[in-house]
Amino acid sequence: MAKRKTDPTRIQLMDTTLRDGEQTPDVAYTPAEKLQLAKLLLLDVGVDRIEIASTRVSEGEREAVRLVADWARKRRLLSRVEILGYADGRKSPDWISETGGRVLNLLTKGSETHCRKQLGMEPARHRDGIAQTVRAAQKQRITVNAYLEDWSSGVRDSFPYLAELTHLLIDLGCQRIYLPDTLGVFSPTDVDRYVGLMVGTWPHATFEFHGHNDYGLSTANVLAAVRAGASGIHTSVNGMGERTGNTRLAETVAVVHDHTSYRTGVDETRLADISRMVEALSGKDVAANTPIVGRDVFTHAAGIHSDGDLKGDLYTTRLAPKRFGQKRRYALGKLSGKASIDANLKTLGIDLAADERALVLQRVIELGDKKHTVTPQDLPYIIADVLKSPEHKPVRVLEYAVSVGTGRKPAAEVVLSVHGRRSRAAASGDGGYDAFMNALKKAAKKFALDVPRLSDYRVRIPPGGRTGALVETVIAWRSEDPEEGTFSTLGVDSDQLGAAVIATEKMLNAIAPPKPAAQRRPGRKSTQTKGKSTRPRAGARARR
Repeated sequence: MAKRKTDPTRIQLMDTTLRDGEQTPDVAYTPAEKLQLAKLLLLDVGVDRIEIASTRVSEGEREAVRLVADWARKRRLLSRVEILGYADGRKSPDWISETGGRVLNLLTKGSETHCRKQLGMEPARHRDGIAQTVRAAQKQRITVNAYLEDWSSGVRDSFPYLAELTHLLIDLGCQRIYLPDTLGVFSPTDVDRYVGLMVGTWPHATFEFHGHNDYGLSTANVLAAVRAGASGIHTSVNGMGERTGNTRLAETVAVVHDHTSYRTGVDETRLADISRMVEALSGKDVAANTPIVGRDVFTHAAGIHSDGDLKGDLYTTRLAPKRFGQKRRYALGKLSGKASIDANLKTLGIDLAADERALVLQRVIELGDKKHTVTPQDLPYIIADVLKSPEHKPVRVLEYAVSVGTGRKPAAEVVLSVHGRRSRAAASGDGGYDAFMNALKKAAKKFALDVPRLSDYRVRIPPGGRTGALVETVIAWRSEDPEEGTFSTLGVDSDQLGAAVIATEKMLNAIAPPKPAAQRRPGRKSTQTKGKSTRPRAGARARR
C-alpha cells in the first residue's frame, strides 16, 4: 500500500451527510437538526470532519452554519467543520467568514468537458477564478481544500487538463484534494488505477476519495481507493445523497477495519444510533436488510442458521451485532426450526418439554404461512393456546375512552387491572394516544409499574384502501435503565388506536412483576414444566 502524508495507520473520514446527503430528494434539515447531527457525528460517532453546507444557498443555510460554527468554536472543533464554496472570487470566502466558518471546500471542475460545457469557460479562465478565490480565502485565514468535480471522467479523458489544475491547487497551498466519482461510474479496478495515478504523480499531496453508488460499487471502490493510497474517504450516514446516494458511513468503517490494515476514529457501537437518528430526521427509511445498521441484518430466519449458532457460532462472522450496538435475533415464521424456538424461549426465560416445543413450532410455522408476524412477545400466548392452558395476562387495560375534537385538548380515561387490582386515571395529551399513555402512567403508579419510554411507533395497513382493514401497530419501547435496552410489541385491530392499546398492553405484561405471594390462592399452582413458569419472568425485557 502507498505511503501517506498523514498518520500511516489511520484513514480520515469526512462525513457529508449535512451537505451532499441533504441533496437527497425531499430532504431538508432545520438549523437545530444540523446542530444536533453535527454534535453526534463529531463527538459521539467520532468522524474526523464534517461538511455541513454550501455557501450562498439560503438564509436558513446561513443560520445553520452560524449555529454549528458557534458551537464548534466553543468546543475547539472548528477546523473539523467544512463548507462547500465556489470559484467566485471573494463571495464564498466572505460568506464563510461572516458565518464563523474556517474551512472552504472549493468546487473546481475536474474534467475539461465540465469546464468548457457547463461553465462555458476556457481552462485558463477557470484556473484564474480558482486562484482568486483561494487567495481571498487565505487572506481571511480560511483553510482551503478542493474538489475536482467529475474527476473520474477528467482523469480518464482529459489528464493534461487535470494535471495542470492539480499542479495549481498544490502550488496555491490547498490542504487536501478531493477526488469525486461524481456520477458513480468507476469500478474498483478504475479506482485502483486512477487513485494510484494521482498518488504516484503527486506523492506529497493529500488525496481523498469521494464516491457515489450508482452501480452499487461504492463500498468496493472505497476499499480500492484505500489500497491505492487515498488518505481519506468521504461518507454519508445511510448513504444519503444524489440519485443512489454517497458511500455509506457504516459500511466504510467495517470494510476499512476488517479488510485493510488501517483504522478510523469511529466508535462502531454508535453507528446504529446515528443511522436511526438520520432516518428519523430525514424521513427516509433504511431498508431492513441494509448492511451493519438494518433492523434484520443480525436476524436468523432459517432454522439451520439458528441451530448452527447454538452449536458453536457456526454462522457468526466478524460482523457481530454487539460490535455495532445491535443484538442477535432469531425470527419466528415458516422457516423457523427447533433452534429458533429454543433461542427465543431462552431469551424469555421459558423452559418447555420437547413435545411442547414441537407443538409451539408447528403453530409458529402455520402462522408464518399465513404471513402473520410472530414476535418473541407473542410466544407466551401461543404457548398458552397450544398447551390448552388459560392465557395468563396479569395486566389488562379493562377500559379506555379517548376524546378528540376540534378546538379542545385530547383527553383519555383508563381503567388498569394488575393481578385483579384496579386503578382508574384520567389525563390529557397532545394527541389521542399521548393522552391515553399519560392516563395509563398515572394508573400504573398505584402498582409501582415503571412504564418504558416509547422510542418508535409504526403503523401498517394492508393495500386496498378499505376503511375496515386491519391495522398492525408495532411500538418499540426503551427502558430508562440503559442496561435493559429496547423491545417491541405488536397489536392488530380494525381501529388504529385499538391496535396501539393492544401493543401497549403486551408491553405491560412483559414488564409486570410476578403476583405477590399474599395474593395467590392457596393450593393454586402456576403452569410449569421442568420447574419454570411458561410466562416471562420479571425483567425479561432486559435480555431482548
